[in-house]
Amino acid sequence: MRGSKAAPKCIGTKSAAGKALAAFSRWCVIALLAAFVSMPSARADAGVILNESLDTSVARITGSGHSAIYVSRICPESPVKLRLCAPGEQGSVISNYTTLGEDQPYEWNIVPLSVFLYGVEDPANRPLIGSQKIKHLLEERYRDNFLAAYCDTESCRTSNKAEWREMVAATISRSLYIFVVKTTEEQDLALIEDLNSSENVNHFNGMTRNCADFTRKVMDIYFPGAAKPDYINDFAMTSPKAIARSFEHYSLKHPEMDLSVLHFAQLPGTYKRSSEARSGTEQLYHSKKLAIPMLIYAPHELAVAAGTYVLTGRFNPVKESEKYPTTEASELKDQIALAKAAGDGPRVKQLQAAERKERARVAGTPDEWQVYRSELDALVAEALREEALANSQELKRLFKRIEEKGALRVDENGAIWVTMPDLDAHSEAGLSASNILDPGTDSQLAYSVMLARTARSLSAPKHSRETMLNFKENWEILQDARSKSIPQVARPIPVASTAPDASPIVNGNE
Repeated sequence: MRGSKAAPKCIGTKSAAGKALAAFSRWCVIALLAAFVSMPSARADAGVILNESLDTSVARITGSGHSAIYVSRICPESPVKLRLCAPGEQGSVISNYTTLGEDQPYEWNIVPLSVFLYGVEDPANRPLIGSQKIKHLLEERYRDNFLAAYCDTESCRTSNKAEWREMVAATISRSLYIFVVKTTEEQDLALIEDLNSSENVNHFNGMTRNCADFTRKVMDIYFPGAAKPDYINDFAMTSPKAIARSFEHYSLKHPEMDLSVLHFAQLPGTYKRSSEARSGTEQLYHSKKLAIPMLIYAPHELAVAAGTYVLTGRFNPVKESEKYPTTEASELKDQIALAKAAGDGPRVKQLQAAERKERARVAGTPDEWQVYRSELDALVAEALREEALANSQELKRLFKRIEEKGALRVDENGAIWVTMPDLDAHSEAGLSASNILDPGTDSQLAYSVMLARTARSLSAPKHSRETMLNFKENWEILQDARSKSIPQVARPIPVASTAPDASPIVNGNE
């Protein structure tokens, strides 16, 4: 058990009560990230971010995605200066790109975590759907409020190629994973000192100094040698997936780091769906547009690349997020290994059951997801019957209709609003978690948005589907929107009684 291991001197030993408090505090951080609950934590974390690939520029060929760094105790003094967070602040994301496009050629920027994920400072104001227009509104708000002193040139203000935009509302454009471990204040202060005192000048090079190399350099300050390239599978380069993979393997060899892998799905909407990040040999193995020409002109090289990937390069972030969704799940795995080593069969079975339950609480089970799909079908049928929907195709076209015909605006808090002139020029509905149920909103439009959003989530592949924790929070919004749109219907939604029990497990005890 982890409690039997000597604690690192920089952390100190803890009593049983202290360990329980630390575990609870840790879960508060995970809840903030995974379930959008904002609360302070006595613990601090850092993590490697693996962004999925966008079908743009060189990513169309490489499929490599993007790499960045999450830090829970470090916040922006400015977009190019770091400081320790004040109580209640959520932490930040540090990243570099080919060019941030700002007035000076900075190597990296830092933005608050919630701005990076959702484009707003408070996750309560997060958008519920995504589109090019919504992302642009949030980008412009961030530029006006936080980046104006660094982004005054015409190209920075107007160019879509200025990659500071990639650091605003990333979940609109792609899914991502964060491989999170705990840190000490000494480690965080060392990073602040290093980046604040170093030359923040861009020297980006796709071969030798790319985003994954930057992540590796930062994580070396925390844990030297924890993040490494895979030159064999990435053809002598450093890829985002190799950094995530090596960092996870290092963390698993050091269980005191308390690894967890958090998954943030791309928001349903009209934005083109991101694809899973790949290593070099993996892209050759899976991509027909690369594999077919190589099969014709370089069959032996293709065979070698495919064999190398199959033997040494397999790594699936979706599965890793299901195996290690929380520190509790990781700790249970450690306890299982110890119980097996001790030959304690009954204890092994107890811990395995607890671990399965903990993982299912976050990721859901196939049966649980199917229950929600069946219930959604019933809700759509009810909406048609009660004329809350005009026809069965309305949900499929709704997001595109909002993007093309809706008049969108963002309020001072970052919440998104839409008016649909083709319905009623004076009718407005919220499209953010904080305002979709506001009094005076177009309740029927709000309910349609939540039905369409839920349908997209339930039909998405795993890498694009939100966790069960997040889905249940949005399901509650759907229920509330239903009660406002169809108030005469008092029938309760029965999912809570039919879905598997998801009560939390602590140290394997129910």
